[in-house]
Amino acid sequence: MPWHLYLMAAIYIIAGTMHFITPKVYGAIMPSYIPNKRAMVFWSGIAEIAGGVGLLFEETRAIAVWGIIVMLIIFFTVHIDMLSNERLKGRYPKWLLWARIPLQFGLIYWAYIYLP
Repeated sequence: MPWHLYLMAAIYIIAGTMHFITPKVYGAIMPSYIPNKRAMVFWSGIAEIAGGVGLLFEETRAIAVWGIIVMLIIFFTVHIDMLSNERLKGRYPKWLLWARIPLQFGLIYWAYIYLP
């Protein structure tokens, strides 16, 4: 396996783990229309960890890649909401919020290249 696949796996495992270390941070940035934020933070953390671990095994890699792609597409809702959310304005630099959109496309492509 190439080193960058290990890097991607580590990024998702660490990001998912952070959902359990700092759940309030993740709950605070979720759009208001998402119900039961605590459960959503929990399950999105599980999904990220599972995706990262799944990347490490050839047998589960394709499922993990598609799961990561779907997850990243769903996460666009959070990024778009953060750009328009009056409550969050000023908490994060606007350029950073805008930069997350093309970064998300880059992450989707990065996952896609590992499909068999």
